[in-house]
Amino acid sequence: MALPAKASPISPHQDHPNPSSPRPHHPRTVRFPPGPRSRRIGPRKCREVSVLSTGSLNTQNPNSYLCELCLRGDLQQALGCLNSMQELKSGVEEDSFIAFSRLCEHKRAYDEGALVFSYVLEVYTQLSIRLGNALLSMFVRFGNLADAWYVFGRMNERDVFSWNIMVGGYAKNGFFDEALDLYHRMLWVGIKPDVYTFPCVLRTCGGVPDLARGREVHVHVIRHGFESDVDVLNALITMYMKCGDVVSARLVFDRMSRRDRISWNAMISGYIENGECYEGLRQFFRMLERCIDPDIMTMTSVVSACEILMDGKIGREIHGYVIRTASGDDVSVANSLIQFYSSIGQWEEAEDVFSRMECKDVVSWTSMISCFEDNLLHEKAIETYKMMEEAGVAPDEITIATVLSSCASLGRLDVGTELHGLANETGLISCSIVANTLIDMYSKCKCIDKALDIFYSIPEKNVISWTSIILGLRINNRCFEALIFFRQMKLRLEPNAVTLISILSACSRIGALMCGKEIHAHVLRNGLAFHGFLPNALLDMYVRCGRMRSAWNQFNLHERDVASWNILLMGYAERGQGTLALDLYHRMNISGVCPDEITFISLLCACSRSGMVDEGLEYFQQMQCEYSITPNLKHYACVVDLLGRAGQLEDAYEFIQEMTVAPDAAIWGALLNACRIHRQVDLGELAARHIFEKDTKSVGYYILLCNLYADVGKWDEVAKVRKFMREKGLTLDPGCSWIEVKGKVHAFLSGDNCHPQKSEINAVIEGFFEKMKIDGFDGLDDSSVDKIEASRAEIFCGHSERQAVAFGLINTAPGMPIRVTKNLYMCQSCHDIVKFISKVVRRQISVRDTENFHHFKDGACSCGDEGYWGKQAT
Repeated sequence: MALPAKASPISPHQDHPNPSSPRPHHPRTVRFPPGPRSRRIGPRKCREVSVLSTGSLNTQNPNSYLCELCLRGDLQQALGCLNSMQELKSGVEEDSFIAFSRLCEHKRAYDEGALVFSYVLEVYTQLSIRLGNALLSMFVRFGNLADAWYVFGRMNERDVFSWNIMVGGYAKNGFFDEALDLYHRMLWVGIKPDVYTFPCVLRTCGGVPDLARGREVHVHVIRHGFESDVDVLNALITMYMKCGDVVSARLVFDRMSRRDRISWNAMISGYIENGECYEGLRQFFRMLERCIDPDIMTMTSVVSACEILMDGKIGREIHGYVIRTASGDDVSVANSLIQFYSSIGQWEEAEDVFSRMECKDVVSWTSMISCFEDNLLHEKAIETYKMMEEAGVAPDEITIATVLSSCASLGRLDVGTELHGLANETGLISCSIVANTLIDMYSKCKCIDKALDIFYSIPEKNVISWTSIILGLRINNRCFEALIFFRQMKLRLEPNAVTLISILSACSRIGALMCGKEIHAHVLRNGLAFHGFLPNALLDMYVRCGRMRSAWNQFNLHERDVASWNILLMGYAERGQGTLALDLYHRMNISGVCPDEITFISLLCACSRSGMVDEGLEYFQQMQCEYSITPNLKHYACVVDLLGRAGQLEDAYEFIQEMTVAPDAAIWGALLNACRIHRQVDLGELAARHIFEKDTKSVGYYILLCNLYADVGKWDEVAKVRKFMREKGLTLDPGCSWIEVKGKVHAFLSGDNCHPQKSEINAVIEGFFEKMKIDGFDGLDDSSVDKIEASRAEIFCGHSERQAVAFGLINTAPGMPIRVTKNLYMCQSCHDIVKFISKVVRRQISVRDTENFHHFKDGACSCGDEGYWGKQAT
């Protein structure tokens, strides 16, 4: 039998968990709602209010006076009156407490509400329905569920309004299970739900979402006779849509005898949320046919549908309707239109909508900044942010993150640092999206140590935090540390696809083949083998680690897109295997894959490194004539390199002068490199002057110029360039080589004597030096190479690969291949030494330097002694 409503089945002092900490949802678990605090609720800190003198108090009827002040909304006067009545021991009536509670609720006066509650507890041990409901409504509005529950337990009787408030309060604060449990307890104690109960309970079922409970409540709706109430039916539609049951929602909608605007909005937004955007738009047009005027909610929903569909035609029609009906005056609709035009790449139209807005909020500014950022207009994004500052609109975390992305793309460290300071001042640095974007910005601006500081300051790092710092370390050529961070991450979090792609890139950079294979195994175990770009990232890893057979296996396993073909093409290009690259390109054409601009960059590189000038020029013409691809600066640089390496320096220079676009530093750099190869000082100096007009910070160009001067014996000029570099604070990365042994990557820096096996490594190298002397080998620095040449090689090579090869010989089984990766060019001395070692120990040794793959076997190199640093054209 149901208990009477007067009975209080819930003790006000039962011990229940505090609801201030949300818990994970378990749909099938029934839990008792959180209860009051175990301590007595006492007076809380309240703003100091001067107590009114007794002369200002209506002594004949102070309660009426207090109620009148509350009706007028004068909170400070009412508080002073209440304090005076308490001081004078005047009896405060229940109606006065009710009026004051409602005033506190209306004014969102948290401290005053706590004070009146403490006064109530001094007077009443049990609360009536009216006073209890007033306090319940106030505390629920404040989001203070603990005190609301305490009040609920102190009520000697509860009506349907009491239960509705509690159910709604728990649902609004995300405690959906507790809200549904309260609803069932309400039925159990015999309280009949009303028209306000079901919308709240149904919203709760949708919020979980819990379709089974939603259907159960639908039965209750019919049982209690509310199946014709529009508000209840609208809530049913929303519940079914939130639970993904579009068919049931449509049945409820079609059976409604009367529909209002909310009914249509529920259907339109529901279809869009469930991915049926076109059906949502059809409902919108049906709504117009029935002469029901859409409101702001309707218009923002249909514009969002066009954004999702990226349907410019329908979107523009809706924009026209917005203009005709003056809906565009609303900020929300205008913001949706900006986002829609941004999604279809029409930033000019988005800017037009933005400029016509009379009132812009932070979402408006952020949407416009995001529009420019998404369309790669980074300068305009930063300019718009400056305008936002001038307009006095405070940015939110999304604004700061978006502008930081633009700063990262442009290398605008100055603006990024300002935003970092602003984020610290406003406390937005605590938002993960801001901290993660700061890591990305500092990484791309080559301030990796600051990025690390931000990373370490994040208290709870998410997957994006780890991915950002791993990618940042990779960008800054600290791949060894990236691997360490990745292993630390795996102990705490599961990496996502972007993390895996980033760490695979780091493995590729330092030749960490076994680490790459471990990640490949992880990908297979987790069913990610065909996820996004991961297959191509694995393919790229095998290509860069020199394992072409494994690369071909990976290539044949997954669906091949143009990026897959490009990776293999570039692999052959880097090895100087032009013939194989061209054969692969023909296979690509036969397979029906259309080449893109990157394809032709790979082809031009392959032709350049293989001396295939005529073929390269033919492909350059084919790209434009057959595929209508407009050459970009990289294509032009490849052609200059193609002509320059082949000794056609005048043709290369003439080609630059005839370009239809202004050449950048990379194009002049290709000419400078060709001049270095062929010792053309005058033309090289001309190229260098053009380079330094455009780029004064890239160390590589200074190194090329130094190499040119060194090759022709102009050591005074080398000294001048080196001095200039020091004055500008430009430093050359020290030579570093990596070798992977038994799944662990070992790094060797030039001049580093801290390795635990340093004495053994030096002994092995000295032993080979002695053997080379005995054999009359002419590749030693101290015999055949001039002291100056040895110094030059030390600067530009570092000889770190010698240490890595020796380490590999010590720590691997005889006959096992040795694979080394280094960050600088390989010098002639190191090239000759490794050739000799491969002959003596009868092992295959691979060294990948910054430009070439060197495969040593039986005293010969795959580059034909043409690919090391210092080799001149003959």
